[in-house]
Amino acid sequence: MFGILAFAYFFVYFHRVSPAVVSNFLQISLGVGAASIAVLSSIYFYAYTVMQLPSGLLADKWGPRRTVSAFTLLAATGAFLTGVATNFELVMLGRLLIGIGVAAVYIPIMKILATWYRKNEFASLSGILLAVGNLGGLSAAGPLVLMSEAFGWQQVFIILGIITTIIAAAAWIITRDRPSELSLPTIQEIEDEESGRMDSNPSTSETLSMKQALRMTFGSGRRFWPLAIWFFFTYGSMMVYQGLWAGPFFKDVMGWDNATIGTVLTFIGIGMIVSCPISGYISDKILRSRRKVLIIGAVTYTIVWAAIWLMAGHTDSVEAYMVVNFLFGFFGGFFIVSYAQVKELFPIAIVGTTTAALNIFPFAGGAILQQVTGLMLIDRSVASYQGIWLFMLVCMVLATAMVFLSKERTLSAE
Repeated sequence: MFGILAFAYFFVYFHRVSPAVVSNFLQISLGVGAASIAVLSSIYFYAYTVMQLPSGLLADKWGPRRTVSAFTLLAATGAFLTGVATNFELVMLGRLLIGIGVAAVYIPIMKILATWYRKNEFASLSGILLAVGNLGGLSAAGPLVLMSEAFGWQQVFIILGIITTIIAAAAWIITRDRPSELSLPTIQEIEDEESGRMDSNPSTSETLSMKQALRMTFGSGRRFWPLAIWFFFTYGSMMVYQGLWAGPFFKDVMGWDNATIGTVLTFIGIGMIVSCPISGYISDKILRSRRKVLIIGAVTYTIVWAAIWLMAGHTDSVEAYMVVNFLFGFFGGFFIVSYAQVKELFPIAIVGTTTAALNIFPFAGGAILQQVTGLMLIDRSVASYQGIWLFMLVCMVLATAMVFLSKERTLSAE
């Protein structure tokens, strides 16, 4: 189950970066400009953000198996529509369907991990899942360009549609929502038997309505809101740098060529791929704490932002920025542990809702902070970029304070 769901998540990232990779082919064949390509790419993120809470509610009430299968099939439909589109409007509609479809993959997987794995395995597997996703994003660039040159970009999307359909079918055939569907004991029952506790009282929150689940999540005070605020600024700052202004900064201030910029930015993804499983393992097996790992990540990630601010205009070393970007991705990737932290503070029956509620904030942070920093970039001078980097540093100081205010449930020793 984990293998097929991880493969599905691989293609979530693959679909995410596809417009940027084939943008030149799209502009030539459809006669549209860069602004239209930007709108095409953003539709995915708007759909992804809006669908977070519904995907959590569906995972809790409808079940992960049906949710992943149905919405992955919807993403496949969007890929097929893109592949046969004769105008830009149909491509936009296809992209919208892809965004809605893949948005309902991650949260149901979190529900599966919470149901099928031990508490001290959740963060490690979440980290592996994020690493697989980032590999999907990195591996999309080369193959998509080569395939688009060989077969044409529309045929590439038809191929993606076929692959995504196969994934949807495999998820339906292989995935099961809970161990009892295969006549297996639950994780709670296994742990009770191992510890000799036979009087465990599993959560009765299966009867909670959607309204109750939402009230329990958003009305939980320090169990939810410090993590939500921290995630807003942390992921938002990552998107400001990695997703928006780092590339222009290297071109405008450093004068680097596109190949050098691409190489340097790749180190962010490499750092995150390495970090996600490592931070999850540290949380599960070494420190046995979510909050401590997040504090380490938040403090160090903030220090990296201080380095980015201080380096601006004072060094043009490619090697130095490779190191900084790797550390940026590495310690930024510690965010994966937050899903385990929030999951353990609420009943397992509403883990989809709580995880989805938390997942709204990073995407909102990315959208809002990118827009704010766009207003801050008055010109392309080093001073303007320094102002943005300093603003991000202040945001991360606030975010780090929120992590210290967060709560966690201590993991029991095996």
